[in-house]
Formats: sequence, C-alpha cells, structure tokens
Amino acid sequence: MTKGAPLALERSSSSTAPRRALVVDDEPNVVALIQETLAAEGFDVAVAADGMAALRRARSHAPDIVVLDISLPGLDGLEVCRALRKESDAPIVIVSARGGEVDRIVGLELGADDYVVKPFSPRELVARVRAIMRRSGQAPPEAGKRCVAGDVSLDAERREVHVAGNPVRLKPREFDLLWLFARNEGRVFTRDQLIEAIWGFDYEGDPRTVDVHVRRLRRALGDSAAAPRYLYTVHGLGYKFIAPR
Repeated sequence: MTKGAPLALERSSSSTAPRRALVVDDEPNVVALIQETLAAEGFDVAVAADGMAALRRARSHAPDIVVLDISLPGLDGLEVCRALRKESDAPIVIVSARGGEVDRIVGLELGADDYVVKPFSPRELVARVRAIMRRSGQAPPEAGKRCVAGDVSLDAERREVHVAGNPVRLKPREFDLLWLFARNEGRVFTRDQLIEAIWGFDYEGDPRTVDVHVRRLRRALGDSAAAPRYLYTVHGLGYKFIAPR
C-alpha cells in the first residue's frame, strides 16, 4: 500500500462548526441512506466508494467519525480501518453484512469503535453514532492528575504512560482502561462494569469489545494472558490489574 500524507488530526473543534463524517461503501443505496441519516443529525458528510478513495477523502476531509463497510473494491475495509487507526483517533463504525463473531472481533481488534450488521435501521445507526460522539467528546479522566502503580506511571493531562521508565503509546480507550485499572489496583472489574465506566451505560455495541481492548492493552504493555505481569483474568468474573514492584 502506498503511504499517503498523514491524516489531518485537527477535527472540527468549534461548537458551531458542523461535525464531519466520512461514509465508505460501494452500494449507492446504502451510501444514500447513511448520508441522509447523518446529514439529518447535522453532519457534513463526505463519501467514498473504495478503499483508496476512502483514505484520500479522510486526509482531505478530516472526519470526526467514519462509517466504513468491509467489502470494498481494491483495498478492503479492514485494511482501511488499520490505516486510519494509525493516523487518526476519529471513531470508526464498521457497517457490514458480515455478522459473524470472528468478523466483529477482527474489526474491533483493528481499532473500530463499534460494529453494526447489515441490514440495520437508521435509528440504530443514529443511536450508535450519538453514543460514540458523546464518549469521544469527554475530557481526559481526572485531567491534571497522575497515577503510579508499581512500575507503571500515568499522566492524565498529557495522556502519557511510562512502564519501568519507558514510554508506552496507547490509544485513547486503552489509556482510559489502564487509568481505571491502575487507580483501582487489585480490584476485579466485570465486563459490564468496564463497559459502563469506559464506554458509558448507554453502550449498545458488542460486549466482547472489552476483551479486544484488554488484549490490545496487554500487547502495548508487553504483557501476556498466559503469564501476566499486569492484567490478570479472573475466570468467571473479569479482569484485575496488579503492577510488579
């Protein structure tokens, strides 16, 4: 894949500026439905019908949210998702006819924030988009404060993490999870508790997103489910965090 220019990361910040959405799908009727639905919500909507066009439009349009199909001509939606996630923190909602568990997990693993299976109702899509936009607009957790747990230190204002003195780069949701765990070291969190705390009580997506984000957090920390040093699975309950001293 040819590398393009870095994605513009400054999404619309003014409360009066219209939010921007990018719809990526090669089915004109689906594009029209999503475009009309999001326009009614006040979005300025750009569209793309294939993967490479999606990356170009994302770089020029700097969307606040991306609605992305998987089955695209040329570069497929999963590759687009992977590329976008490397360049932008804009939320990504996959909308696909592939409704299998493996498809959903792969999409979430690659960085999607939600997964909607076709056919879908416009009302469902609006509810998902509204929830994601509310969450993405939240301030950093306890901004201006720091947390140290063992060899893990977090700065919520800068959203920086160091493990044993070395910087670790985390995605926003991974940071939020680690902050919650580190501030409550040793406490067991169920998946439902994590969803409510991180994604919000109104989250309607796949509950397995918790497991996906925990795996990604483990990977970033150099941790392992088989021989954990930080994140421990408590079978039948959920997860807990204990940092080595």
